[in-house]
Amino acid sequence: MPSCLIWLCFAYPHMPEFSIESPEDRRLDPYRDVKRARDHSEETFIAEGEKLVLRLLESGCRTRSILCTPAARDRLPTGLPAEIPVYVASTPIISQLIGFKFHRGILACGERPEPANLAALLEAQVSPKPLLLVLCPEIRDPTNLGTIIRTAEGFGAAFLIAGRAGTEPFSRRVLRTSMGSVLRLPIVQTDDWIATLETLHDHNVETIATVLDPSAERLAEAQRPARVALLLGNEDAGLPAALAAMARRRVTLPMAVAVDSLNVSVAAGIVLHHFAGVK
Repeated sequence: MPSCLIWLCFAYPHMPEFSIESPEDRRLDPYRDVKRARDHSEETFIAEGEKLVLRLLESGCRTRSILCTPAARDRLPTGLPAEIPVYVASTPIISQLIGFKFHRGILACGERPEPANLAALLEAQVSPKPLLLVLCPEIRDPTNLGTIIRTAEGFGAAFLIAGRAGTEPFSRRVLRTSMGSVLRLPIVQTDDWIATLETLHDHNVETIATVLDPSAERLAEAQRPARVALLLGNEDAGLPAALAAMARRRVTLPMAVAVDSLNVSVAAGIVLHHFAGVK
């Protein structure tokens, strides 16, 4: 065995390492062209950057592999599980592989968790224990969805329900913007929003639609129920009329004359702060 490999195995006894000499190495296929749009059917996702990779390793999601530069490898925690291969490559090789200039030093391929089940999650939240949920039927911008997921976790939401018509929660940009919250906060994905709201109502959860309607309750005056699910509208069209009508209540954020609305992720933070009862 070459002396350099002996040193690597001795320094990282639990972590199999492989030196990568070409971007065409088939073991790196999960990382190929990470900028492409990923769909809801894919089993894996890519975490980018040291903080996010460490949060993936700490999460309940399985880490399939790590790809990093030699400098980033030296910062990896010791004692990584033996089943996680670490591929070490130069920055130019990684840049060519992923399709853009790479400077974060490290990526990891994670495995999506098993789909979360709405009924099971609700059964675990025994009434009258306080419950805060966030519903995103069709958030299309990954930065918005990532920010909403991070904000929801920050204000103590039990889980989030996302529509499959919106952006993929485990996409690269959502992962990065959420700063790892998507790895911790359970996310239910659905196409059937009528059934979803009916299930929430059956479990004594009060659904509240956020709308741009001056006849709706003003947020500052809205009472806080113990068990609440907040529906957030699409960036352009807001909430579908059928969902807004089906919700138990509707609230609005009054705007100054010159402004018709706020960015949905900003509005989500304000509304979550109110219904979380943060002092």
